[in-house]
Amino acid sequence: MDPARLERKSAYEWHIRPYGKMRVPGVIFASEDLLRGMDDKVYEQVANVAMLPGIVGASYAMPDAHWGYGFSIGGVAAFDADLGGVVSAGGVGFDISCGVRTLHTGLKVADIDRVKHRLADELYRAIPAGMGSTGSIRLDGAEMDRMLEGGARWAVEQGFGEKADLERIEESGAMQDADPSQVSAQAKKRQKDEMGTLGSGNHYLEIQQVIEVHAPGIAAAFGLEQGDVLVSIHCGSRGLGHQIGTEFLKRMVIAAQDHGIALPDRELACAPINSKLGQEYLGAMRSAINCALANRQMLTHLARKVFSKMLPEARLPLLYDVSHNTCKLEEHLVDGEMNRLYVHRKGATRAFWPYHPDLPRAFKESGQPVLIGGSMGTASYILAGARQGAAFGSACHGAGRAMSRHRALDRWNGRQVVEDLEEKGILIRSPSMRGVAEEAPGAYKDVTSVVDAAEGAGLARKVARVAPLICIKG
Repeated sequence: MDPARLERKSAYEWHIRPYGKMRVPGVIFASEDLLRGMDDKVYEQVANVAMLPGIVGASYAMPDAHWGYGFSIGGVAAFDADLGGVVSAGGVGFDISCGVRTLHTGLKVADIDRVKHRLADELYRAIPAGMGSTGSIRLDGAEMDRMLEGGARWAVEQGFGEKADLERIEESGAMQDADPSQVSAQAKKRQKDEMGTLGSGNHYLEIQQVIEVHAPGIAAAFGLEQGDVLVSIHCGSRGLGHQIGTEFLKRMVIAAQDHGIALPDRELACAPINSKLGQEYLGAMRSAINCALANRQMLTHLARKVFSKMLPEARLPLLYDVSHNTCKLEEHLVDGEMNRLYVHRKGATRAFWPYHPDLPRAFKESGQPVLIGGSMGTASYILAGARQGAAFGSACHGAGRAMSRHRALDRWNGRQVVEDLEEKGILIRSPSMRGVAEEAPGAYKDVTSVVDAAEGAGLARKVARVAPLICIKG
């Protein structure tokens, strides 16, 4: 992307002045190097989102932004229902509530080294991963609906975890106003055998070590020290979320026409928030959020079982669980007034600042933990929410792809990637060498540059850098 097309506001903030049918400006948070590396499609998509009815503030793109379906991945936009605002399935994405949770272990790297290969093998056997992977848990219709209403709370009630976990999950583990009746039979069918599974693509379960602490005070509040071993889980709502996205996008294309909404791009199919279809989508989407929260809770239980067997001295309390690919009703200050807004975050995560009313008590003074996944061969970061009002309390969610999966396949061989990483002390376990090639570290942007831009823009503050030791890859 040519920086000359935008107005530079700071080293990490670039504006697209409203033109044509744009209702608000576009704002891209990035260093100049990251901006130049972005596809021109990001510019176009940020501008297109700014044309949707009821949008307030600006149409935002995070430092990891790249082309997506309708919205850029890394896109954030908020809509006011009282101003005719819309909800867009493309602004949430297909893998609804894909997210990251990180757990402490109480261990150091030396504890892992003595059982590292065995631990990798045991985790790989215990954690179903890959395209179409299925678990050992089967849900009938009634139990499926209870899961879709109860999220991680349901999972804990079923014995998959501890009540203390719920204090460290957004929405305390369950999204209110979920409506399983709006989830199709086909979506439920796809999910009935997929609970407690990672899936494929960029999803993973990683054993990580804290290799650098940037903000000692906040790190202490998060319970982090250099040399600590952590477990991070990245996955979402699996086939159920994808089916919901597919079905509602088709319906929203028709609905937009019926409501007189001129779409700048068919992929931005949407419906008024207060319409029947808008409310039906929100009910289904919230159910998918609960599905993802329950799924990550069940994977946590499986990981804990492996650790209790291999390293009984380990304890795996939850640090935090954050979702991306959501639309949530939140209160935000706009032009000096508090407004209730429907905030779409697609490939972006909440980054609530200190003393935000929705933060768990443990993080009131530090701000919300923000979990930024890198690639299986580089590093990830833990940040903290920093500044009130910045992009509606949002930050990037990962490194962001630098090239397509197709290009990555042309460039890398999966087996060679595994061997190269093992030489660096990183063990990869995956059912698909094709998937490993698609997720090769070089296929992603430099996560440190992305995180530096997020901090420079005031979106979040760096707390700790972590590096992979073992990666179970879908």
